[in-house]
Amino acid sequence: MISIDRLTMQYGGRTLFAGFSHVIGPHDRIGLVGANGSGKTTLLRLLAGLTEPESGTITRARYVTVGYLPQEIVLTSGKPLYDEAALAFDTILDIEAQLEETRQKLSSFDPADPEHSELLEIAGELQHKLEDLDAFRMKSKIERVLMGLGFSTADFRRPTDEFSGGWQMRIALAKILLREPSLILLDEPTNHLDLESLQWLEEYLAAYNGAVVLVSHDRAFLDKLAKTTIALANASLDVYAGNYSFYEKESELRRTQAEQALKQQQKEIRRTQEFIDRFRYKATKARQVQSRIKMLEKMDQIELPDQEEEVRFHFPRPKPSGAVVMELRRVSKRYGEKTIFTDLSLVIERGDRIAVVGVNGAGKSTCARILAGIEPFEAGERITGHNTVTAYFAQHQAEELDLSKEVLQTLDDIATGEIRAKLRTLLGSFLFHGDDVFKSVKVLSGGEKSRLALAKMLLQPANFLIMDEPTNHLDMRSKTVLQQALGEYGGTFMIVSHDRAFLDPIVTRVFEFSPGKLSIFPGNVSEYLERKESLTSDPARDIPSGRPGAATEKERKRQEAERRQLLSRQLKPLRKELDALEKNIAADEARVRDLQTAMADPDFYKMGEEAKTTSREYHALRSRLEGYYERWAELSEAIEEIRRSSA
Repeated sequence: MISIDRLTMQYGGRTLFAGFSHVIGPHDRIGLVGANGSGKTTLLRLLAGLTEPESGTITRARYVTVGYLPQEIVLTSGKPLYDEAALAFDTILDIEAQLEETRQKLSSFDPADPEHSELLEIAGELQHKLEDLDAFRMKSKIERVLMGLGFSTADFRRPTDEFSGGWQMRIALAKILLREPSLILLDEPTNHLDLESLQWLEEYLAAYNGAVVLVSHDRAFLDKLAKTTIALANASLDVYAGNYSFYEKESELRRTQAEQALKQQQKEIRRTQEFIDRFRYKATKARQVQSRIKMLEKMDQIELPDQEEEVRFHFPRPKPSGAVVMELRRVSKRYGEKTIFTDLSLVIERGDRIAVVGVNGAGKSTCARILAGIEPFEAGERITGHNTVTAYFAQHQAEELDLSKEVLQTLDDIATGEIRAKLRTLLGSFLFHGDDVFKSVKVLSGGEKSRLALAKMLLQPANFLIMDEPTNHLDMRSKTVLQQALGEYGGTFMIVSHDRAFLDPIVTRVFEFSPGKLSIFPGNVSEYLERKESLTSDPARDIPSGRPGAATEKERKRQEAERRQLLSRQLKPLRKELDALEKNIAADEARVRDLQTAMADPDFYKMGEEAKTTSREYHALRSRLEGYYERWAELSEAIEEIRRSSA
């Protein structure tokens, strides 16, 4: 469908790609991964035709259409939302206009006139085109996509310029989905979606009858959708036949094999050099010496990919709070005529690790601000527990940074104790490298300011952290650093986020906000999603306020133990097969590399029957590896499905 041939691109004097080739098939699901600045967005723009490569070609089949959703805000015209979405069907609207014009012309001709017959035939063709385009389902498609992305029917007549930046991105995404292009290119589509809209988009894209290439730092999203992963690093693009989890394991395996191959090559180089040095001046060995010198000159040196230094960050040790950290009693909040919640009550206890989820507009961020003490409310009480010290992070806090300071100075002004010696390491984990730490805050991008504000918050010795979408501008590495720090944190935290892979290992309770209601679930986000359907059908199981009772907690622990035992029995044979398969893959890939080295010898094809045998073995191994990769993906999906269904 789309062929990329020897693509080369530089940016700011740095090479992003050097001779990359790949073919995108009509139903591919490709995830692009790599550190910020590695060229993911540039590659999407090249595929979209918005940027031209320095060399190489991108060839599209004639029928291919492309839809591209960039990271930056896409402003709309101010039309009513429904009319803006309908612009996706401009082809249908044009054909309908042509059909109407043809019908009007028909009325002015006598049926016996030959031109009447021609117009009748044109009208029939236009009618068939409308049928092929499914024009009669246009209204239902628009409604389905808009509501799937979180809009209500009441929003349909609202002018689009009334919507905030996040909703503007949803409008742009809706128009792309409605156009149904051959290839959808998505650059961080999940940042402005709530959990329900994200789940809907996952299901929609999984069933989409076209190709999808996406950039995302949402690991669960990539694992759900990607069947191929392209990793960008050090001007190279490496292709992996699986999702993000497969890429992580396989990239580590490839690096281990490369390290072994490098050691073997270094041994061979030393042996060859020793021979050259020993016999360089012996006339009887001159031919062999020259042969080995040429061999060294032609040898492709194995280079290991740069390995990022492992970065870990620890929160300053907080002073312990009281048993109850924070409590809301019968709190009511309105914005003008709109009521967000009434009589909201909740208790947060020491050691709670809470994820806050729910549809946009239900009150997640409002509740976080009330708990942080920065949002007024109309009725009720906010009670701070003994010794509670609160730190709050939200996206707008980037706007409160002192623009006159440098990045490093911003942290140094508030850091205390031994952490001051590690500020540059901390900034590096949030993507401020080298001289970036001396940049003035005023020249930072929005994303850079958000990351700096987050790093600043992490230095405050608080025992109750409240974080509103902290991962939106973080890459995988930075999210891992933050996740590890939160996992080791000795205080209490509450995080508003839809990033399941980030939240699952660190949270133990889920607060779900829906219009006018708070429900509390034990466990992590994946467990909450599995339980949600059955629990919502039993109102007695919802906990509108306060804390779960002891009986509920005891029952939960019993069910958790039973679930773990069942899960272990189901997973054991699959894991055993997966482990054996990974060993086979490692062995075959090592053999393939050996054969490739042998076949790269200029004298290889002079070896007659031995060369044929080697070539047959090479192609047989490649074929077998393809089967192994498919089975690996099937086993990984089966294991993940069992985990999801058993939660």
